[in-house]
Formats: sequence, structure tokens, C-alpha cells
Amino acid sequence: MGENFDPVAHNRVAWDALVDADIEWSRPVGPEIIDRAREGDWSVVLIGHEPTPRNWFPAEMAGVRALCLASGGGQQGPVLAAAGANVTVFDISPKQLARDDQVASREILELRTVLGDMRDLSAFEDDAFDLIINPVSTVFCPNLAPVWAEAFRVLRPGGLLLTGFMNPDVYLFDEESLDQQSLVVRHRLPFSSLDLSEVGRMRAYGDGPIEYSHSLTEQIGGQLVAGFMLTDLVEAPHHADITAQYLPAYIATRAIKP
Repeated sequence: MGENFDPVAHNRVAWDALVDADIEWSRPVGPEIIDRAREGDWSVVLIGHEPTPRNWFPAEMAGVRALCLASGGGQQGPVLAAAGANVTVFDISPKQLARDDQVASREILELRTVLGDMRDLSAFEDDAFDLIINPVSTVFCPNLAPVWAEAFRVLRPGGLLLTGFMNPDVYLFDEESLDQQSLVVRHRLPFSSLDLSEVGRMRAYGDGPIEYSHSLTEQIGGQLVAGFMLTDLVEAPHHADITAQYLPAYIATRAIKP
């Protein structure tokens, strides 16, 4: 790709195409999920298919100002809105955000959608939110320090950052071999799909989003550098490939702004 290549613009188009393909992470929740959430029976996912621990959230969700960061697709945002939160969904993909608008319209939910790059939350004032929920998405972001700095800025003191991300070790392995249920170490870390040849990238990723492995120093240490205090961490296996037999592919953290 040329020197003027913009990975953010590419990933916006790529995610819109994934929505058109109706991938799992762009399928809006159904009315039954919203009905249960209104009754207080709800959960949302940060990593894999694992419900986020309920005690990671405020005890009472009514009136909580929640930012669903890079979290379009009509899943987490509508559930939190039905649970009583005042929800803003922020995402790079217009079509992902349209899924949230679709559920909000169908279920008569108050929910705001905002288009943008997760490294730039200038659309929001300081201390604007009580809670940020960020399912696995930093893997599509070129650099993470601005993400954590902006998240810290827009959270009020005492606010919570719940984020899920990829274990960088999964990027050691050859993509085609994974498809064949075999582990073959192929790549050095840190890894980006931009590092592959054009042919290799198209074979492994097609026109999909650019991905970045990001070290744990960037993903966890970066939160600490931004000023967050880590309060909990969980891991989960990948829900769809052989790495699940050997290592956790997903990590989720709960952090607080002191």
C-alpha cells in the first residue's frame, strides 16, 4: 500500500463491508434481549462469547452516562440503554452505527450515535461519562496511547473503563494454518497485517480491516500510563479457532479513573 495509505479510512470501508456481509458482530440484538434488559436481566460481551462480569458495572445502571467506544453493531449499546443507562455509541463505521439506530427505533430507546476515530473523542467534553465499554476493537487501531488518554479525559473521576482486546501472541501464527486447525509460528511481534505482502494480505485478510497485534505494554501498561488504576482482569479462549486449545486469545480489563 502506498505512503498515503490511511488505515482508518480503509477500516471504515472494510467494516461497512463486514456489516453488509452480516458478520456476527454486526447482528443487532432481538426484542427478547431488550425485554429482559428492561427487567434487569442483562449482560454484554467484551471478549469472545463471555458475558462481562456483572460486578464490573455500577450497581445501578439507571442514569449512568455510558460511552460504547468502537462498539457499534446494535449489541452492547441498546442493551445498556434498555437497562436504564444514558448511552452514546461511538464507532468508525456508519453502517455499524446504523444497526444501533435500527434497534433504538424498533425498541423506542433513547440512544445517541457518533461517527469517529476512537483516538479522537473531541466530540465530548471532559468528565462527560461515568462508564466506557470497549469490546475488542483496539486490534484495528494503529496506536493506542491516544485512546487511553482520551478515555481518561472524558471519564469523570471514579468512572470505569471496561475494555477487551486480543492477546498479541495469537498473531505469531500463520493465518492459513489456523484455518487448517494447525499452529505454525510465522510472524514476529509486534505484527500488523500491513507487514504482509499484498498477495499474503489478500490471501489471509482479503479486503478486511487492517489489524495490529499491540503488546500488553501498550494495552495494559498504556492504561496505567494514562492514569487509570486497574482493578480486575479476565481471559477467555478464542471462540472459533485452534488457539483455544493452547492459550487465551482474549483479555478484558476493568480500570477506574481515580
